[in-house]
Amino acid sequence: MTKVNNDNLINKLPKSLKPAAKFVRHQEQASGLSTSRFIQDVSTCLIPKAVFSRSLADLTENTFLETSEETLIYLVPAVLGEKVSRKIFSKGLDKNLKKEVATTGVELLEKGGKNNKKVLPVKAAIALAAMLIPLTEFSLNYIKNLMTLKLFKKSDFRNIASLEDRQEDLKHQDKVRKSAKKHIGIAGGLYAGCLGLAALLATKGKNSKILQNISEFVVAPGNKLFKKSPKAKNFVNKYFCMDFASENGKLCLSKGQLTTCVLTGGAGYFGASADRGKENLKETATRFPLVALYVITGSELVEKGFTKLLLKMGKCKDLIGKDLKVPKFDELKNLAEELAKKRNTSIENEYKSLVKQKIMIKGLPYLFAIGVMGFFVAGMTVHFTKKRYENAQKKEA
Repeated sequence: MTKVNNDNLINKLPKSLKPAAKFVRHQEQASGLSTSRFIQDVSTCLIPKAVFSRSLADLTENTFLETSEETLIYLVPAVLGEKVSRKIFSKGLDKNLKKEVATTGVELLEKGGKNNKKVLPVKAAIALAAMLIPLTEFSLNYIKNLMTLKLFKKSDFRNIASLEDRQEDLKHQDKVRKSAKKHIGIAGGLYAGCLGLAALLATKGKNSKILQNISEFVVAPGNKLFKKSPKAKNFVNKYFCMDFASENGKLCLSKGQLTTCVLTGGAGYFGASADRGKENLKETATRFPLVALYVITGSELVEKGFTKLLLKMGKCKDLIGKDLKVPKFDELKNLAEELAKKRNTSIENEYKSLVKQKIMIKGLPYLFAIGVMGFFVAGMTVHFTKKRYENAQKKEA
């Protein structure tokens, strides 16, 4: 039987199937986290918010915030980590050790080795330098408040959300302005501290036990906090590690960095909304937990439930195991070869069938999550904000 690779098999797929197959494959790769999540977040945040915008100021704010956030979180990490920080902080390493910088901290600690003393501090320095992203994310909400004050002369959320048309309080505007500048300054100070620690780790880390421990905590916090609990260790390393992910020897966005951005940005969301009034704060409290969970997990939760349902229905039997595990896209070639040999069919036909099943398992939950988490949450948020305000007005009357 002639050996074929994934690219050849994908190119032989029907034109209607090929784009979806390439997207699902890319989505599963480490670098695909940025692309797929960028599309998800634009679809679930910017477009629905634009549809449900309540004023020009509201539309301008949402467009600025969502466009800035998606670019910052999903496109900047690879550039900042790979193109800038890696070159700066790994200068002191020899050629072979520079390559190890692309290996995750968790993997390096699992392998062990004397080179970790040199490599881990450099990796921690790169991760700390990338704190520019979540701290900028934190600042964006305050920058948004300043922008609205400058362009629309508004700081009262009731006016911005068209709940009513009332005279702006100049003292309140001044309070919002000062708070925004103060918190942007705090974020700048914290980042200066991160850069200082990064420089210290990169230059002195290999000779200091204390700095070694700090480096390990930055790139593999689960290993330091939960040595005796593998599940807790893996969970913390996956969702709360500031280290970069790695693919083909290059640094790219990790889920831990994504979580850091969401949580740090959340502090900015709540703080900046509280400055503009209780209505804005309540709206943030309604929307943020749902969106934060969705951004961190993507469509994973929906996908697990959908996979379980397909298994019960007897669908996608070639892919779904009893433990609900589904082979990665790049493993489909080998599976197609096995099935073709077993069933005396062609690899191309088996591969085509497997790709269809894979797209069903990954693609439909992805689209479902976009639709529900996008338009449902945006519409629900606007509806409840209006109802809460109307009920409050009735009580006052």
